Amino acid sequence: MAVSLPVIEAERRRGRGALSNAPGRFEPHARESFDDGWQSLEDLPPFSASVTVERARTIINRNQSPDVGFDRSINPYRGCEHGCVYCFARPTHSYQGLSAGLDFETRLFAKPDAPELLAKELSKASYEPRTIALGINTDAYQPIEKEWRLTRRILEVLRDFGHPVGIVTKSSLVLRDLDILAPMAERGLVKVALSVTTLDHKLARLMEPRAATPMRRIDTLRRLSEAGVPAAVLVAPVIPAVTDAEMERILDAAASAGASEAGYVMLRLPLEIRDLFKEWLLAHFPDRYRHVLSLVKELHGGKEYDAAFGQRMTGSGPYAWTMARRFEIAVERLSFNKRAHRLTTRHFRRPAQPGQQLSLFGEEA
Repeated sequence: MAVSLPVIEAERRRGRGALSNAPGRFEPHARESFDDGWQSLEDLPPFSASVTVERARTIINRNQSPDVGFDRSINPYRGCEHGCVYCFARPTHSYQGLSAGLDFETRLFAKPDAPELLAKELSKASYEPRTIALGINTDAYQPIEKEWRLTRRILEVLRDFGHPVGIVTKSSLVLRDLDILAPMAERGLVKVALSVTTLDHKLARLMEPRAATPMRRIDTLRRLSEAGVPAAVLVAPVIPAVTDAEMERILDAAASAGASEAGYVMLRLPLEIRDLFKEWLLAHFPDRYRHVLSLVKELHGGKEYDAAFGQRMTGSGPYAWTMARRFEIAVERLSFNKRAHRLTTRHFRRPAQPGQQLSLFGEEA
């Protein structure tokens, strides 16, 4: 069945991923623009990015999901200008009273106190260090990072504390911080994963319009590896009948670029993402619409999404099994994941405060 969200005019959403801007699921009223006969819609301005300051009380988020390899993360920004239509973080904008559609890509939030809050939390005597995942919900290197530089300042704090961090991004902007990342990598404190969905430039522009091009991401893997920073590739998300045929090509390209680890995640369609993705799919791939959704349902036992732990990332059934075997065969052929780069907490030190006596023997070698 086709979706019926109010599609925004193409000129107003040029360069954006979502096609609509339906109200958040917690809003009591729905609003829709319509032409009253005076061509008033033509006067509406295009969607452009704005940034609102958010004053957070804490910056380290905790989770207990067995599906991810970390229990804490930092997100210096809410919303993401990359505009990936499939982004699993889109529904979180509803908590701000905003849409998971175009609002998520244009109504952004920044947490300018994030570095100071992080230093405060790490300084607590009760804090026990474990790897922090940076930018997992929304990309920490999205375009507004060029101006706000919150991610760089957070890395400086983590470096000073000797704290391990794992980064996932779609942006080549991560290379700006090689002067911090390379020395941290020498101490086993950082690894970086690049998410690559497709190698098709045109398809990437439709799905993730403001993220780095696929080839720039592959080149970023190369430059990270050459600088001694452990680099991984995530084929994520794998979209049935749209990008699934590219899995081996993406892994081949990443291996040639020096990536040493690899992973994959199947497409997930929770909450508002379901209708946003259907709308996008119907607009750009109408001939595949029914086939894609039938495979998505096959992944989740006849449903369009199953949030159960152990199922939501990979799915189940014949199609899921096939994708898993293809990934395993490619990983074995390319010698990925032979030696995992485990990050260490042995360098963790709380910097001396004014008037505090320094350690007699200094940092562990």
